[in-house]
Amino acid sequence: MTERPTKAQLESAFARRFDDSEAKRVAVARQAGDLLDSKQLIDDLGTQPTPEQLCEHLSDAPDGYTLAERWNWWIGSLELAFGGYLEFRVHGESE
Repeated sequence: MTERPTKAQLESAFARRFDDSEAKRVAVARQAGDLLDSKQLIDDLGTQPTPEQLCEHLSDAPDGYTLAERWNWWIGSLELAFGGYLEFRVHGESE
């Protein structure tokens, strides 16, 4: 199993991939860290994604979405598939 990425590693990966504000990168990195700490993805997907893999998942969201909207979109798909993911949404952003 891979080691859990740090908040700084998550923020850096999001900054390289998505053009959004630092505040949104921090908010998404916080929620991503909480999700990774929960080990739910390991239970449901059989893997702990790297920051780059998380960015790939977020890239599947519709064009024009902010980073937080992309995150919430992905969390919504995990919620539909497995349940138990809504607590990891970034609040204050549309889905």
